Amino acid sequence: MTIPGGWQRTARGAGLLADDGSVTASIFAEMSALAGRTGAINLGQGFPDEDGPTEVLEAARKAIADGINQYPPGRGMPVLLEAIARHQHRFYGLTVDPGSEVLVTAGATEALAATMLALLGPGDEVVTFEPFFDAYGGLIALGGGIHRTVRLRAPDFQPDLDELRAAVTDRTRLIVVNNPHNPTGAIFPRETLELIVELAHRHDAIIVTDEVYEHLTFGEPHVPVATLPGARERTISISSGGKTFNTTGWKIGWLTAPAPLVTAILAVKQFLTYVNGAPFQPAIATGLDLPDTFFAGIAADLRTKRDVLARGLTAAGFGITVPQGSYFIVADAAPLGYPDGADFCRRLPDLAGVVGIPISAFCSPEHRAEYASLVRFAYCKKPDLLEQAAAQLSGISRGSAH
Repeated sequence: MTIPGGWQRTARGAGLLADDGSVTASIFAEMSALAGRTGAINLGQGFPDEDGPTEVLEAARKAIADGINQYPPGRGMPVLLEAIARHQHRFYGLTVDPGSEVLVTAGATEALAATMLALLGPGDEVVTFEPFFDAYGGLIALGGGIHRTVRLRAPDFQPDLDELRAAVTDRTRLIVVNNPHNPTGAIFPRETLELIVELAHRHDAIIVTDEVYEHLTFGEPHVPVATLPGARERTISISSGGKTFNTTGWKIGWLTAPAPLVTAILAVKQFLTYVNGAPFQPAIATGLDLPDTFFAGIAADLRTKRDVLARGLTAAGFGITVPQGSYFIVADAAPLGYPDGADFCRRLPDLAGVVGIPISAFCSPEHRAEYASLVRFAYCKKPDLLEQAAAQLSGISRGSAH
């Protein structure tokens, strides 16, 4: 039986469709399953192993007890819409109307999906940086778009600005900016962000920002694209509560944008999840109103965890790029004699009792060789677990791949 539909182009866009037409599991599912089977420490998938702030958890419990368990409003509960608007003004000086310029979604992924399905037509081009979060490829393909990339090259993972200029053309409908960047942990400087705004104006493109790690930067504050001159009217800013409040399973995300863009995206979003997470919405609102000390504390705590894993990886013989933000650090397995990161990750549970994700999983097939030996490790774990992982990684024998 032939199964019709857009699933094949979606799977192909996400790199999950094999040459024989079969669909492979995502590398995240594969590596998490491998960790489960072997008992290895899972530094692959980016989820914390500690709960979020007590105030946020208690607010969710109270909402459930108070009967907030039915469909919330389609745009989101007013308490959260207003908290998001306050957050944007408090941290970035952005004034958004909670009633028309904010939309609550089922995580940042739904915000991205609804945006692309709403704004893309067949043959429209979307520019992203590469390596790219795997959902981008699948969603661009699902929307009928053509994916163009600008590569971020080691060790600093910053784009060549001439390559960026060449990638954005009059065929470009969307420019997707993931900042801080997953999987590399890079933060784009103001010069790069200003060029993106300039190119969007020149080619009448819309900027879509994925800012889920906005509060997890080290040493410098996050700069939303929407704060730059000329950007606000053509920027859709996406974030979520999952990474900030250690509540990745709640899937409460949002976007802010000019009202006409929000209306267009809502027209699609209402036929995806419709609504979600009623008791979690006031809880995330509580989190967004926590004092500045909380937000400074989560960044400082994560920086400490980053440094623990960075020291361990360096001592083990990996080459590393120290990230400026996010949950992840990129390590090069080539100095240990492992030029194939995907093969290395599949062998790593036996070699060291640890799981990572090859960077090649975040790349288009034609560019995977450039990133072949690189591995992403997540450091959003308890320090003692990171210390244990580092000790186990140090036992890998150099050159044993041969």
